[in-house]
Amino acid sequence: MKYMTVAEAAKKWQLTPRSVQLHCEKGNIPGVNMLGKTWRIPADAERPRRKSRAGALPKSILDVLKSEKRGHIPGGLYHRLQIDFTYNTNHMEGSRLTREQTRWIFETKTIGDLPGDLPVDDIVETANHFRCIDLVIESAGAALTERYVKMLHAQLKNGTGDSRKAWFAVGDYKRLDNVIGDMETCPAKDVHFEMAKLLAWYRDADKTFENIIDLHVRFEKIHPFQDGNGRVGRLILLKECLKHGITPFVIAEKLRKFYYLGLREWQTSQSRTRLLDTCRTGQDVFILDLRRFGHAKLAEAAAKAMIS
Repeated sequence: MKYMTVAEAAKKWQLTPRSVQLHCEKGNIPGVNMLGKTWRIPADAERPRRKSRAGALPKSILDVLKSEKRGHIPGGLYHRLQIDFTYNTNHMEGSRLTREQTRWIFETKTIGDLPGDLPVDDIVETANHFRCIDLVIESAGAALTERYVKMLHAQLKNGTGDSRKAWFAVGDYKRLDNVIGDMETCPAKDVHFEMAKLLAWYRDADKTFENIIDLHVRFEKIHPFQDGNGRVGRLILLKECLKHGITPFVIAEKLRKFYYLGLREWQTSQSRTRLLDTCRTGQDVFILDLRRFGHAKLAEAAAKAMIS
């Protein structure tokens, strides 16, 4: 049998000598052997194929988020979601932390030189919300149950001033009736029944984008907790979108007005268009982030799914 050297094979296959040597060491070339300290490569050997990395590529947005979370990857999609989602959802509920302050807490796990007049609960709930997103990412495939919903609330409100109030139930349904602006919500005594009914409906419903939004609206109408309903509701939206391969979204400041108008119109049966369009606008932004962070194929698939 005729043989060629590493240098000859590199020239023939248009590879670097080091690449050919690595293929030899890994046994990627049939018939290769070593004479002394020299690799001998069969003259008729074909150029070794580069192993496809397709299996290592993320198959979904959830895969990307899990991988980046577990790998502590800075500056990626997971990093962006944590900061944008947490800042915007807390800001909607009155938090005074800026986006930059939110970013600082996430990245450094400290409060740095934040102004001294900020409510402690704003800081505690920000840190708690980061953990809620982690919980959602790691357990996205879990069934949506009353226990799961209460677990999100417990994580969000743990260690807050509310948690020290005797009448405030952390991780459990409200004990006192409450309202949303001028809209009535479910009486405290009926919350368990209404939540069980809602989740039973959702369990059997098609997991379409519109039905997931409908779940959110119904949840907010029930308003099962004393406080934190908006944030828990939006975390549920994130979880169910990730679970069912639907592009998630963040309700940013510029969408806030349309989001609340959309909730009201949906609840009063005026129209579903405004809220759906608002959430789709949030999806458009998320798709841009997918492209920005190097996930062009996922972005393309997400864009096609939105118009199909």
